[in-house]
Amino acid sequence: MAGGAIATTRLLQAQRASAVENNNSTVNLKPAPALAPIMGTGQPETPVLAYNGIVSGPVLRLHQDVLFRADVQNGLDEDTTVHWHGIRLPNAMDGVPDLTQKSIAPGASFQYAYSPPDAGTFWYHPHDHTARQMGRGMAGALIVEEPEPAGFDRDVLWVLQDWELLPDNEIVDGFDDVMQGMMAGRIGTTVTINGTLPTPVPLRAGERIRLRLINACLARFMALRFAGHKVVVMALDGQPVTRPFEPDGGLTVIAPAQRVDLLLEATGNPGSTYAVTDEFYGYDGSYKLTDLAYSVAPKLITSSKPITLPPNPVPAPDLKNPVRHHLTIVGGGMSGMGMGGMMGGMGMMGDSNTPVAIWGIKGSNGLNEGMTPIFTLPLGRTALITLTNTTDWWHPMHLHGYSFHVLSRNGVVAKYPHIRDTVILRPKDTVDIAFVADNPGNWMFHCHVIEHSDFGLMTVIRVA
Repeated sequence: MAGGAIATTRLLQAQRASAVENNNSTVNLKPAPALAPIMGTGQPETPVLAYNGIVSGPVLRLHQDVLFRADVQNGLDEDTTVHWHGIRLPNAMDGVPDLTQKSIAPGASFQYAYSPPDAGTFWYHPHDHTARQMGRGMAGALIVEEPEPAGFDRDVLWVLQDWELLPDNEIVDGFDDVMQGMMAGRIGTTVTINGTLPTPVPLRAGERIRLRLINACLARFMALRFAGHKVVVMALDGQPVTRPFEPDGGLTVIAPAQRVDLLLEATGNPGSTYAVTDEFYGYDGSYKLTDLAYSVAPKLITSSKPITLPPNPVPAPDLKNPVRHHLTIVGGGMSGMGMGGMMGGMGMMGDSNTPVAIWGIKGSNGLNEGMTPIFTLPLGRTALITLTNTTDWWHPMHLHGYSFHVLSRNGVVAKYPHIRDTVILRPKDTVDIAFVADNPGNWMFHCHVIEHSDFGLMTVIRVA
């Protein structure tokens, strides 16, 4: 990726934070090779793949129930698509190759069009050659604005990504590695916020910040602690919570593909600094993500009125007479399905570049098979799906086209009722989810540790 084939991109702070406001107009998106100063000014730039030359962007700001169009022109040398993660949209606009559309070939274009029904924090990414294209930078934030401002003093976005870099800041190749794929997935050693190494986040004492977190990593889970500060969860995966709550133990856990909107009250003293740490991987794996750096300006006097987010029109499930299904996650390292134990002794690799299944989802009729629906839901009925993880690994399970109610975990009713599109299944967990099957089509359901999905941890649910 050198020479004239690369559109060299200098990612200034203003560019990283740039937004495209959509008012019934068409947004142009071009995924293509670029260069980005991921490690900061003065360091060698990293060859990446990016939308419009911007890592972690451009940020698209849409309006609820207003038609949005995106003309996507493929500037890559391989097929691609765009998946609008978390948006309840028509099936033909979902961006899954060989399921909802044909792939966008190099040099070709495709127009997406939909009216987002829900306000909140969403994102977009490829769903073709997903590990390589996402792992080299292709992701962007999609913000659907509420009709009226919610009352925050400031709106701050963090698109979180991680990278595995060589000493010259080139990205380590080898995506869809079998050994990584059968375990935790590809976890990078460098974490960025909005496309570059984090710098101190400026705050003014007294502010009430809406902090939008998007985990756009291939496999890294995060558990963020804001030293000296209380944070309150306002929305999960774009859907406002019924009752805002403080995260357990002060740790905001966010899996790949998930989003969390936090109320961060700037209660520190002018001129002080507080660390934000990621503690998901325990003492040996914890690190400082960034600092909250207070200006010396006097404390801002702001409103004390409670902040609430209006609910989205996600239909409430009818749990009196649901259609029930049970899906079981199997496979991976340290199980009977890895290392060729699955599907009649299939080896780890099939033809030349074809990964074989080392993960699987079992339904009442056995294991899933590619894009064949694992079951069909009658249109308009409530689905109650029990998900059981028999493996030794964590899985963020994402359902396209829907937001679902998380009902219970291991038989215990959810402490804080909430709606998500991606739910964490810890090792040996059983989770119940429910939703009204009101959006017809064939919908992908998969783990968002991308290598897990690529190696078989995906299926299709049909609504008809």
